[in-house]
Amino acid sequence: TTNMNASREYTPLHLLIPLSVATDSYKAGHFTMYPEATAAVAYGEFRKPFEGCKQDNRFVAYGMRYLVETFLNRRWTKEDVEKADLFYKTHNVQGTPYPYPKDLFLKFINENDGYFPIKVQALPEGTVAHIHVPIYQLSASGEYTLLLTFFETLLTHVWYPVTVATLSRRSKALIAKAFDKSVDDEARFLLNSKLHDFGFRGCTSLEQSVLGGVAHLLNFNGTDTMSAAYYAQFELNGGKPVGESIPATEHSVMTSWPSERAAIENMIRQHGKGVFACVLDSYDYTNCLDNIIPTIKEAKEKAGGHMVFRPDSGDPVDAVMEGLRAAEKTFGSDLNNKGYKVIRGASVIQGDGINYHNIVTILDTAMAAGYSAQCVTFGMGGGLLQKVNRDTMSFATKLSFIRYADGSQRDVMKYPKTDSEKVSLPGTLKVVRCKKTGAPVIYPAECEAVASEEDLLRVVYDHKPVPDAFKESFDEVRKRVEDDWAALPAQFDPISAPLRAKMDAWVDAMKARFAAATSATASEPQKTHD
Repeated sequence: TTNMNASREYTPLHLLIPLSVATDSYKAGHFTMYPEATAAVAYGEFRKPFEGCKQDNRFVAYGMRYLVETFLNRRWTKEDVEKADLFYKTHNVQGTPYPYPKDLFLKFINENDGYFPIKVQALPEGTVAHIHVPIYQLSASGEYTLLLTFFETLLTHVWYPVTVATLSRRSKALIAKAFDKSVDDEARFLLNSKLHDFGFRGCTSLEQSVLGGVAHLLNFNGTDTMSAAYYAQFELNGGKPVGESIPATEHSVMTSWPSERAAIENMIRQHGKGVFACVLDSYDYTNCLDNIIPTIKEAKEKAGGHMVFRPDSGDPVDAVMEGLRAAEKTFGSDLNNKGYKVIRGASVIQGDGINYHNIVTILDTAMAAGYSAQCVTFGMGGGLLQKVNRDTMSFATKLSFIRYADGSQRDVMKYPKTDSEKVSLPGTLKVVRCKKTGAPVIYPAECEAVASEEDLLRVVYDHKPVPDAFKESFDEVRKRVEDDWAALPAQFDPISAPLRAKMDAWVDAMKARFAAATSATASEPQKTHD
C-alpha cells in the first residue's frame, strides 16, 4: 500500500488506469456477443448540427492527434492484463467475474509488440466538414475483429474538442459579420482577439482545459487558459507563440486597495503603456464609470496605453452599453471610414454570462448606437468549455461492415424507426473533396468513380504508431480551418449519390425481409385453448 500511494505522487492519472479497463464495462464483454467474423469496419460521426442549427451544419475536426498519441500509440504490457484480471474477477454483479478478452489481449501483446491491433483513419486536424462525414474509421481483421470497437469509448472523447472548436468558429463568424459592417480594414487584425477564453477555472481537469482551450485557439489568439496556450506553442507549434493575454485585475485586487481609484492608478503606473484591463463592478459599476474613471483620464492618457473596462455583473447588454458610453464620454471617439465610432484608447470586455446567442445581441446593440464592433471584446468561460456535451452535436460510433467466418459479408446500418437522426451509414467509407464546392463528400470505398481521388480519411494508426501521422504545425492546422470554413457552404449534404443509393437499397431489402417474416408469422396456424 505504501508503494502504491508513493507512485501516485508521480504518475499522471491516465497512466494509472490500464488500457485494459479504459472503456465502458459492456465493451469488455462484447467479444462474446459478436458473431464469428474475419473483418469488420466501424466509423464515428456527428449526427446533427451544433445545437440543431438549420442554417449551418459544418463542424471543425480536431482532437484525434491527442487521442491517438496518448492512448492508441501506448504499448500494452502483460501487467495491464494482470491488473485487468484483478479488476474483472469481481466486476460482475454480486462480485462475480466479468467477461473480458484476456486471451486476445495476451495474443497481441505477444504477437504485435503490445500495440492494439486495429487500423484507424481520421480526417486531418482542422478539416471543416458537414455532419455525417466520418471523423474516423476503424478496421480490424482476423481474430482481432472482436476487438474492433474496444477503443470506441476513448475515441468518442473527440466530441469535446470538435464541439468547442465548432462553437468557437461559429462565434468568430458572428463577430466577423459585425467587423465587415463596422470595422475598417486596417483594424481587421483585431478580430482574432475578440473572443477570449475564460474557461480554465471551470474545467474539471487540466486535461480538459488543454483539449478545449487548444480547440478554441484554432480560431482566436486570445486566452487566459495558459495550459492550452503553452501546450499548443511548445508541443504543437515548434515553440512559436499561439495564444496571448493582457495584464488584468480581479475583484480581489480591486478590493485590496483603499479605493478603486487607487487600484486603477496602480494599474496605469504598472501597465499603462500597453493594453490592460480593470474590473469595475466591485462596488458600484455606474459610480465607477461616472465618478472614478474621469479622475484617472489624465494619468491614463499620459501613459498612452489602452484601457479595457470589464463589467462582471448585471445584464450583459446593458453593462456593455453603459461602459461604451462612459468610455466615450471620458476619452472621446473618432469616426472610422465606415461611419462608426471608435473610442480613443479604451474599450469594453464582457466576460460574464456570455454565450453564442447573446454575442449577436450585444454587437447589434452597440452598432445600432453607432459604435464599431472593435470597441467590444468577449470573454467566454463556461459557455465555451463547459456548457457543451456529446449530445450538442450527437456524436456516435457505429458498425458499418462485417465479413463472417464463412466468407459471406454484408454492409451494416442502424435504422431506428423511432429516430431518423440516428440512421447510420453502410459499408467501408471513403471521403473525397467535391470538385465543385470543396466540401468533403462520403462515398462507398469501392466506388469506381472516385477510385483515383485522395481519401481524406488518412491512416493515423495501423496496428502500431504511424510515423508523421500528424506532421502539420498548429499554424498549418489553423490555416486549414480558416481556409476550409471560408470556402465551404454553410449547409451541405455530404452523402454522395452512390452511397445514398446503397442506403436506399439496404433499407428496401430490410423492409422486404421484415415483411416476409411478418407474413410467415401471420400465416402460421394459431393455437387455441379450450
